Amino acid sequence: MQRARYWLLLDPVWERISIYDGPEKFLAQFNSHPLAQRTLFAAHWCQSEVLNGGFHQFFSNSTGVLAPESIAAFEALGMPRTAGIVRSAVEWFGPNYPRDRDERNEQLDSVEVDDPDEWNPFEDLDQQFFDTVESEDGGFRNASDKYADKNDG
Repeated sequence: MQRARYWLLLDPVWERISIYDGPEKFLAQFNSHPLAQRTLFAAHWCQSEVLNGGFHQFFSNSTGVLAPESIAAFEALGMPRTAGIVRSAVEWFGPNYPRDRDERNEQLDSVEVDDPDEWNPFEDLDQQFFDTVESEDGGFRNASDKYADKNDG
C-alpha cells in the first residue's frame, strides 16, 4: 500500500517531537512547529494508539500526553464526531486532564470494578471511535490527506 500523502508533511517533525520525555518537553517541541504538522502529529498518534489498543492504551502510554491536542486536531481535519469521542474519553479524567503519564495511570489504576472483565471504562467509546474514525469524512487517511493538501506550503 502506498504511504499516505499526509506523511510528506508529518515526516519532517516525526522524530523532532518527543512524547516520551514529559509534558513540558513535549509541549515545547510540539509548539515549535507549524500548525499543520502539529495537527497531523496529534491526530496520527491518537488514531494509531486507539485503533491498536483502545483509549486505555492511548492514555496509559506516553501518547496520552497529547490527548488535548488530538481533539483540536480531529476538529481541524474535519472530523468533529471523532473529536467529540476523544473529548468524551478525556473528560473521564475530570476537569484537569493529567498530562503526566504516572498521574494518568494512577487514575486508571484506581478504577474499582466488581467484574474483572469490565476493567475498561472506555469500552463504549472505543467502539464509537473504531466506527467513526474510519468513516467520518472518508476516514482518517482521506481526511488527513485532504488537510495536508490544503496546508502544504
